[in-house]
Amino acid sequence: MKKIFLLIFPLFLAGCYNQERNCTDFKTGKFLFEQEINGEKHVSTFVRTNELQIETYQGKTDTASIRWINDCEFVLQKINPKNMAEQKGIHMKILTTSADGYIFEYSIVGDTNKQKGQITKVKE
Repeated sequence: MKKIFLLIFPLFLAGCYNQERNCTDFKTGKFLFEQEINGEKHVSTFVRTNELQIETYQGKTDTASIRWINDCEFVLQKINPKNMAEQKGIHMKILTTSADGYIFEYSIVGDTNKQKGQITKVKE
């Protein structure tokens, strides 16, 4: 009986753990996104308001509208798409938050292939 208890108790504790999700802290502000592509570090910065996200990447600026689904999910839609691929919205979901950033997953709306990333909020 003790062996069963010792096996079940850790599972019970793990089930009670909730990851922090203070998504409203990240609805607006200035942010930094770093990613590695083919072994190279790429940095993108963006400013998010309640309705827009203005991103700068490799010296180019792009603007997208934001439609919030709930406090932790939103859809980005480029305002001036240059091709058919850019016309599709991007679904973003904040998975966990910390004091200075969040981990999120994203995909093209309707696509099941999701990718993850990490955003850092820039102190102003």
